[in-house]
Amino acid sequence: MMSNFFSRIWFKIIVLVVIVIAIVGAWIGYDRGFREHPQPDWVTATPEMRFKYGSIGAEHDAGVPYWIFYVLPRIFPEKLTQDGKVIPGGYAALGVPWEEGQELPVGFTNKIIGFPRVGNNCAVCHTTSYRATPDADPVFVVGGAAHTTNVEGFFRYLIDCAKDPRFNADILMAEINRVTDLDVIDKLLYRFFIIPITRKRLLEREAQFAWIYRQDFPDWGRGRDDAMNLTKYFMIRAPMDDSFGPTDMPSVWNLKKYVWDKGHRMNYAGDSNDAYSVIMDSALGLLGAPPADKDDFVEQVKWLHAYLSEMPSPRYPFPIDAARAAAGKTLFDANCAGCHASELTGRPLALAEVGTDRGRLDSWNKGAAIKANQVVKEMGLERRGLVEEDLKGYVAAFLDGIWLKAPYLHNGSVPTLRDLLEPAAERPKVFWRGYDVYDQTRVGFVTDGPEAQRIGTRLDTRSKGGGNYGHEFGTALSGDEKDALVEYMKTL
Repeated sequence: MMSNFFSRIWFKIIVLVVIVIAIVGAWIGYDRGFREHPQPDWVTATPEMRFKYGSIGAEHDAGVPYWIFYVLPRIFPEKLTQDGKVIPGGYAALGVPWEEGQELPVGFTNKIIGFPRVGNNCAVCHTTSYRATPDADPVFVVGGAAHTTNVEGFFRYLIDCAKDPRFNADILMAEINRVTDLDVIDKLLYRFFIIPITRKRLLEREAQFAWIYRQDFPDWGRGRDDAMNLTKYFMIRAPMDDSFGPTDMPSVWNLKKYVWDKGHRMNYAGDSNDAYSVIMDSALGLLGAPPADKDDFVEQVKWLHAYLSEMPSPRYPFPIDAARAAAGKTLFDANCAGCHASELTGRPLALAEVGTDRGRLDSWNKGAAIKANQVVKEMGLERRGLVEEDLKGYVAAFLDGIWLKAPYLHNGSVPTLRDLLEPAAERPKVFWRGYDVYDQTRVGFVTDGPEAQRIGTRLDTRSKGGGNYGHEFGTALSGDEKDALVEYMKTL
C-alpha cells in the first residue's frame, strides 16, 4: 500500500514537472518565435520618421531575420552585382538611401516578432536622394521616387544567396557569432529553425520571381520596377507570360490632388481607382501575404493615405531665373497646360495621342484586375480597387515637383526635361540611371560621365519596354524657348 502511495505521489510530481516544462517551453517558443514588440519610440517620433522606418506588418511573412540579413553581404559579397559586375559596399551598393547614423537604409524596418526581423515599407520605393555637387551630402526627400534604388538587384540577391549551398546553419552561425553574442535559446532557434525556414521561404519565392531571371528581358535598373507583373505573379499567381512593362518609381506626395469622382485615376496607366487603393495594394505587395492583423493593417493604410495626401511637393532648392521663368510660363500655357493643367490632368489619354512605349499597358488587363480585386476581397479588405477594364493609354501627369521626378516618361527613358523637349530621334539612346548629382541646367540627374557610369545602371532605350519615343510636344520650339520653358517648370 505504501509503495502505491509513493508511486502516485511520484506520478503526480512527474506530471506536474512535465506540465511546467511544457508551459515554460510554450512560453519560450511564443516569446522567442511569435511575440510582437512595439518598435522604439524614435521610429514614431515624427510622421517622417514613421514613414521612413515604421513597420506596416511586412516582417511577419516577408521579413528576413535581422542577423541573417546582417551577415549575408559578409558571406556572399560576390552576389551583389549590377550590370553583370560585382559591386562592393554591401546593401549600400544597391543604391538604397541610407541616412548617417541609421542601422538600416530608408524603407527598411526592424521589428521584433519573437526575434528581430527586417522588412520593408513604402519608403523603400518612395524616397529620393539628390546632391548639388559630387562632394555634397545627399538630401533625402520622402514621398519622391527612389531613382537610385536597385529593387530587382535586392530581390535577386536574397534568392541567389538562398540557392547557394553555403546558406546553411554552420556557415551562417559562424558569421553571426563573430558579430553578436546570442544567448543559448536564440542560438538553438537560429541553427535549427530560423536559418532552415528562411532558406526554404526564399527558395519558394524563386518561382514567383522567375521572370526577372529571363535572359530576353533587360534588367529593370535603378529606380524602376515591373509593377503590374509583380501584382500578377504575386497577388493572383498568374502563369508567366512574355509581357514586360518597366516603370519609374512614382512620387507619392500631395495625393489629395487625385479626386476619384472627377475621373482621376492612379498609377501610370490609370489602372487603379484611387490613392487609398494603390496604397493598400502596394502594402499587400510588401507583405507578400494576407495581413497578420487586418485591423492594424487597415489603420496603417489609413495613416499613410492621410499623411501622403497632405504632404506638399518639394520646392526647387536652387536659384531660378525669374525673368526667364516668366517667359516660360507663357510657353507652358500654350504647349503643356492643355494636358497637364486642365480637366484632362489625372485622366488616362489614349496611347495614340501620346505615342509612348506600350509595354506597361500590355502587362495588365481587365481579367487580371478582376482576379486581383477578388483576392483582396477574400482577405476581408475593402477598397475601390483596380479598374476592371482594359487599359487605353497613360495618365496625363500632374506636374507638381516635376523637377525631382527624373528620368521622364512612364518608363524613365528620357533623362531630363530638356531632353524631353527634343524630337525622339535626338534624345539620348543610352544613359546611366541612379546617380544622384543634380543637373540644374537640363533639370534631371547627371546621366553620363565616369561617376554616373560607375554608380548607375545602363539603360538602352532600344531594349524591351524602354522606348523613349512619343510625347513630342514642344519639340518645335527654339532652343531659347525650350530653356525658358524648363526654367518655368522648376517652379511647379
